[in-house]
This record gives sequence, structure tokens and C-alpha cells, in this order.
Amino acid sequence: MTGRFGRIHRAWWVVLVTFLVLLASAAFRSSFGVMVVPLEESYGWSRDATSIAVAVNLVLYGLTAPFAAALMERFGIRAIMATALVLIAAGSGLTVFMTAAWQLTVLWGVLVGLGVGSTALVTAALIANRWFATNRGLVLGILGTAFATGQLIFLPILSQLVEHRGWQSASLVITVLCVVLVPLVLIVVRDRPAQIGLRPFGATGERTADETAQNATGSGWRAAAVALTTLRAAAASRVFWLLAGTFFVCGWTTNGIISTHFVPAMHDHGMGATTAAGLLAVVGVFDIIGTTGSGWLTDRFDPRYLLVVYYCLRGLALLALPVIIGPDVAPPILVVMVFFGLDWVATVPPTVALSRAAFGADRGAIVLGWVFAAHMIGAAAAALASGAIRTATGDYLAAWLLAGALAIAAGLACLAIPRATRRVSTAHRPTPA
Repeated sequence: MTGRFGRIHRAWWVVLVTFLVLLASAAFRSSFGVMVVPLEESYGWSRDATSIAVAVNLVLYGLTAPFAAALMERFGIRAIMATALVLIAAGSGLTVFMTAAWQLTVLWGVLVGLGVGSTALVTAALIANRWFATNRGLVLGILGTAFATGQLIFLPILSQLVEHRGWQSASLVITVLCVVLVPLVLIVVRDRPAQIGLRPFGATGERTADETAQNATGSGWRAAAVALTTLRAAAASRVFWLLAGTFFVCGWTTNGIISTHFVPAMHDHGMGATTAAGLLAVVGVFDIIGTTGSGWLTDRFDPRYLLVVYYCLRGLALLALPVIIGPDVAPPILVVMVFFGLDWVATVPPTVALSRAAFGADRGAIVLGWVFAAHMIGAAAAALASGAIRTATGDYLAAWLLAGALAIAAGLACLAIPRATRRVSTAHRPTPA
């Protein structure tokens, strides 16, 4: 295949396919909520059983992300993307044949967890850095909206399928989507423009060493060793634990309780799954606005104070949920969904800025990968804890109150991050910041 389709540089087609891959990953992640209750009704499983599968998925998703770049350096972006799609397709498709709860954990938890972890935003960063000499921020912004767009597009569709054709149909749709994307990845995506005789989009002047670099045997394992070494060094810094701890709560209060348990909770109060999924789609719409706006604000205001506002507003919204939940869509629940959307991923730009300020541009990215892992571990903990609370008490009241209190505590903890965060070395063991 040539480097251009008409007058369009190949880089933009690579972005399009990568966006679709991240979209497919988002489709599965957004399907959790609408499939939990139907699965339990089909097999007679408890909320604890399904929550375990979700928790394993979230943990592996988070822990795979720091090593995804190393795997792509070793085996290539195209190979890892295609493998990830196969894992997601297998994990989703084989659920129609399962007969026991442990199989759900293996399929949803392990296979899909590894798959979505391998298509984390590190993929977007590599595509932007390798294929573009200019417009990298635009590319990262486009690819970064894939989750919100996936939630917006797929939640209503999947909930309709589950309601009218059963949860199996939703699983098979995700499987087909992933399988169809595999040949697109193999045909369009290349690890570097130089492999097809191109330069990165916008490149001028002499070729750089990065343009012609090749994936070297063993480089991925060295990168993985750097990731572990960086974690060990950063763990001695108070800044790292504050960022990881608050992002743990971020995961708890988004992917953990809202993405996983919001639709089942609304079902408990008499609202249909399709209607509840529509409310989450509202979150997806305003997430795009909130994330973009947060990036703009981060360039102009102290990131610590932005995080205080984001977490505290999210906490208040969570505390309000038990009061306003009901069988119908009323104005108060819409207002809360808008608030959730505006700060759903809004915590990311300030957290990235603080990580970069504390650990530098290069090591800061690796540290951020571990901070993101804490986010997904928090999400897994919330999925388990909220499911256990629902099983023990018969409702989600205590789960909402706990999540709200944690969010407010995280907001206040952001004030403990030093005002002028000094650079923490990760080359050697640092002193606490």
C-alpha cells in the first residue's frame, strides 16, 4: 500500500484506524454496566461474582498499560494492536458459551483486560510521536476522545440489543467489531513512516534518528526494566503517592462505581437499562467538553486547585445521587450527569502537568503510567466493594456515600502537593519531596 490515499497523508489514516481500535476498546468497557443484570438473571449469579470479573479486568487493564509501550517497542505497534483486538474478540465472543462464573472472570477479566490494557492511551502517544512532526497535540486530543465517543455511541446501542435480543447479542457485536478491525490494522498501520518510505506528517529538514529507528530485539524488555526502576525510585517521593492516591480515588469514582454499577443501581430503582445508558451517554457528551476545557484551564491556573474543585464537585454529585435516583429522568439527575461528564476525565490534564513538573518530561510519562495503574486498581476496588455492599445490604446507598466521601478527601489531599513542586530525580533513589 502506498503512503498516501489521494492527497491525504498516510499518517491521518493511521490515526483513523487507531481511533477505531480505541473506540472498540471503549465499546467493551462501556458494556459492563448494561450486561451485569442480564448476566446475573441468566445464570443466577450474585453481584459479587460479576464484580470479581470486572475487577480483574480493571486491574489488568491498569497494570498492562505501563508495559504496553515496551511491548510495542519490542514487537511493533501493528502487531500489538492486532493482538489486542483478537484478545478482546475472544474474551467477548466466548462468553456466549460459558457456564460458570469463573469462566466470566477468565474471559472478561483476563483476556479482555489484557486486550484493553494493550490499547491504552500509550498507543495514542506513540502514534502521535512517530507519525507526526506537527499537530501532535491535535492528534492526542482526537484519540483521547475515543472513550467518550465510544460511550456515547455504543451504550444506547448495546442497551437496546441487551433489552430486545439478549446480552449474547451485545457480546457478539463487540466480537464482530474487533474482528473486522484486525485486517484494517494490518493493512493501514505501520510502526513508523520510514517503513513505507514516508516522513512524519509536517517533517522538514534532515531526517532524525527517531524517524529511521527500528524495533530492536530486547529493547522492549529494557524499557520494561526502566519502568520498574522508575517506579521504585518514584515511590520514595511524597508527590508520587499523592498523585497515585488521588488517581486511585478517581478510578474508584468513575470506572469503578459509575461505569460498572450505575445502570444496575438505576435498575434497582425501576429505571430501564436503555434509559440509564442514555444518562451515561450524557456523561460522554460533556466529557469531551470537560476534558478539552480542563486542558485549557491547566495552562492558566494552578493544577492543584483545579483538582480540588474537580474532586470535590464529583464528591458532592455522588452524595446527591441517593437522594435523586428514581424510575424517571428528572432535571436533578440530568444536572448530576452533566457534572459527572464535565469532570470525568478533567482530572487528567492537571495530573499530567503535576507529574511532569515533579519528575520531568521523560520519566514523568513513565511515572504517569504507574499513576494510571493506580487509577484502574482503584476502579477494581470500587467494583468489588460496591458489589459487595449491594449484596450485603440490598442497595447501593453506602456505596454512593463512600465514593462521595473518598472524592472529597482526594480533593483536599491535592492541597498537600507542594506549591512549587521541585523536580524529583528518578535516575537514583530520591529524597521525599
